Amino acid sequence: MPPKKAVKEEKLLLGRPGNSLKSGIVGLANVGKSTLFQAITKCHLGNPANFPYATIDPEEARVIVPDERFDWLVEQYKPKSVVPANLTVYDIAGLTRGASTGAGLGNAFLSHIRAVDAVFQVVRCFDDAEIIHVEGDVDPIRDLEIIAEELRIKDTEFVEKALAALVKETRRGGQSLEMKKLKEEQATVEKILQMLKDGKDVRKGNWGPKEVEVINPLFLLTAKPVVYLVNLSEKDYIRQKNKHLPKIAAWIKEHAEGDPIIPISVCFEERLAAMTEQEVAEECKNLGTKSALPKVILTMRKALNLGSFFTTGTDEVRQWTLRNGTKAPQAAGVIHGDFEKTFIQIVVYNYTVLKEEGDEASVKAKGKVLTKGKDYIVQDGDIVLIKAGAAKS
Repeated sequence: MPPKKAVKEEKLLLGRPGNSLKSGIVGLANVGKSTLFQAITKCHLGNPANFPYATIDPEEARVIVPDERFDWLVEQYKPKSVVPANLTVYDIAGLTRGASTGAGLGNAFLSHIRAVDAVFQVVRCFDDAEIIHVEGDVDPIRDLEIIAEELRIKDTEFVEKALAALVKETRRGGQSLEMKKLKEEQATVEKILQMLKDGKDVRKGNWGPKEVEVINPLFLLTAKPVVYLVNLSEKDYIRQKNKHLPKIAAWIKEHAEGDPIIPISVCFEERLAAMTEQEVAEECKNLGTKSALPKVILTMRKALNLGSFFTTGTDEVRQWTLRNGTKAPQAAGVIHGDFEKTFIQIVVYNYTVLKEEGDEASVKAKGKVLTKGKDYIVQDGDIVLIKAGAAKS
């Protein structure tokens, strides 16, 4: 009798499951968050003022994701309708020292961070006497430590409450499966609490699948992926030099190793946002630089572990967003909820194959169109046709 195949345990991701994930722009007051939001969304909030807490409620916008693959497909099919992928971005009001205890409307702002799935953390590295700093002077390492500490304090407070509730339950004792599960959950929560007390963020822990199932419903602030945006003056951005950059890189390596760092000049991006595409191209060519915003958007999608698949034709070319590792029926459900329930099969080939062969007819002629079932994991760049049965009324 042949040995049984080992069942590969699926790796679960930290964070809310799903494809419609949100990112939030976070930082201390007056570091350039609302101005960045205006530039990145090409819209105007009407309230980015030169004083702390100018943004009270989180503003929301959907940002088009730049993707050369989508542009190429549109050029190939010349469809009547085009629908690119987008990323939902929130502008969250500035944190301040003591936010975890309510300072500067801190509790409300921290709850807004809890509601997003990933964080753009803006760090101020420019000097400007006309733009006041809530701490009095420009010191990015101090600012990084303030935010890290405030988020950990709030998480610690939340985890301690969760642990107290679990301890109350497990004190009843017993050998039931439910009690065993509660004790395992308690052990995980104790591990989380110790990590926070050691000054470490939850996202940097080495968590098993069962532990991730305990962590995700807690919606912890330090479990969210972070992309650090280092806000430079226009001059420093163009020359890619600033006295604070090496210190920031060293701090992130020590405290948040692996998290992306992107230099950006918010004032430069604000200027570009007011120009036409042709004017932007000319300005960037003259200055020998380019906008950092496409990199910012794509890096956040990567941090959220998001990919894309496409549906194509002369009527419409559309780019759909999904979590990497998603199976075909769930990808079908992104297109329409009924398709997941009535999924039969997926007809698929990747964008790279289409571009290599030149057109759809050549892909079919060379037998590179695949027909797959419910266990197929949709790959980033797949072009798909979903076959599904009729929905039950």
